[in-house]
Amino acid sequence: MVVPELRAWRAARPHVVRVARTVKPHVTRITQAVRPRAVRLTTPQLTAVAATVGLALAAGAVTAAGPWDSSGQRTAERDWAASRTPEGGTDHARTSGTHRTSPRPAPSAASVLAGLGGPTGTLPAPAGKALADVLDPLLADPVLGSVRTAVVVDVATGKRLYGKGADQVQTPASTTKIATAVAALAARGPDYRIRTRTVLEPDTKEVVLVGGGDPTLTARKPADGWADLETLAEGTATALKARHMDHVTLSYDTSLYSGPGLHPIGVNENIAKVTPLMADEGRLDDSDGGPAGRASDPAADAARRFAGLLHDHGITATAPGPSKATSRSQALASVSSPPLSALVERMLTNSDNDIAEALARQVALATGEEPSFDGDAKAIRAELKKLGLPLTGAQFADGSGLNRADKVSADLLTALLAKAGDPAHPELRPVLTGLPVAGFTGTLSARYTDSPTATGVVRAKTGTLTGVNTLAGTVVDKDGRLLAFAFLTSDAAHPPNPLEARAALDHTATALVACGCR
Repeated sequence: MVVPELRAWRAARPHVVRVARTVKPHVTRITQAVRPRAVRLTTPQLTAVAATVGLALAAGAVTAAGPWDSSGQRTAERDWAASRTPEGGTDHARTSGTHRTSPRPAPSAASVLAGLGGPTGTLPAPAGKALADVLDPLLADPVLGSVRTAVVVDVATGKRLYGKGADQVQTPASTTKIATAVAALAARGPDYRIRTRTVLEPDTKEVVLVGGGDPTLTARKPADGWADLETLAEGTATALKARHMDHVTLSYDTSLYSGPGLHPIGVNENIAKVTPLMADEGRLDDSDGGPAGRASDPAADAARRFAGLLHDHGITATAPGPSKATSRSQALASVSSPPLSALVERMLTNSDNDIAEALARQVALATGEEPSFDGDAKAIRAELKKLGLPLTGAQFADGSGLNRADKVSADLLTALLAKAGDPAHPELRPVLTGLPVAGFTGTLSARYTDSPTATGVVRAKTGTLTGVNTLAGTVVDKDGRLLAFAFLTSDAAHPPNPLEARAALDHTATALVACGCR
């Protein structure tokens, strides 16, 4: 039923690791300079590059803070783009002694974003007719299926430049995550952290592990800056020993959520049971993304792993069972997730369904709705309505986009992206910084391999279900205008070949990069 987008990561991983050896020094410098949080970069986690700084948009021009080169392109992405170009550019050809795959000092790849104070972005936005002349033939490609809708918006002004079935709603697949991200950041704020804690019930030896809804909680070593059960176990053991306790009854509390935990698509390797307590998304292997077998009860699995860690710290615990912490319980220890901004970026970059559903639950919790699939949908819609976004015909059935009952328009998707670039809403900036980067990060790491002009320049959220192929994100055109786009295509009766459809969408986004279109 689902054509998993993240299978591409496993296929591309060896190549990405090789590239990482070149770009990692730049990435580490970027991370230390602009994101001073305790998230340690590892080689496979190139997504940190896309999760650096927030955009600040001025009228008619794009500005940005961070380690940009003179053209505004992020240093690491510039080097990677250079290594992907088979020959030197028109301005910077290689010398005969330069290794073919080594980065150029100043590649010809277009800017990712307009530079600080530079001249880019001062030219007029593309004209609608000129855009139509370029995009209409590309969107007419039969490999996209029978239904195609599209919108292009100038982010600096919010003006729609191109529309094809702009208001028509379709199943958006994983581009739904853009709406989830905006709603979560609006409801909780980018600095919010999700806490997992342990408490002791008074006059007993019962320790309760209380799930707070952190989908990035890990039991692995090293934790790479994410909240981890090892740290929680150490703190809990210290607190228990201070009370002269070394034998306890262990319970776990998942009462934060209500309603069914199983996603409407049923048991599926693309998502675990939605529960406020899980470690490593309930994965039964060592993967950190893509399809994988999941524990049938992720909360119980996390509690068992926690009991083992307590034992390592000198505390013997009974086999854990479900319970609920009382209002009289005493705090023992806690760990907190990185800021919500980091969770949003990881969710968008890797198209992480588990994080998406957890963020949807956070929207419901923040707004007083029931933290369930139904409550999440109501809460997301309400948050987007507050932001004045075009919701006509839109329906939300989950936070991840796995549910075909989700319906959004290309107009809504581009409005979400433009809102994230609005100077009045800096809290939404992680929506843009978290988008996968063409040929570089996340679900776009293995795409655009034959389009060096788009590598590092197109940033977009992918969406794929059987018969559904979508792409929504941003590009900087050749005149330096930051454009938001959304392409939604589908054909239920005759599902397109997903590889051909994705290639056609990538080609359409690439056309925007080269388009001055006046």
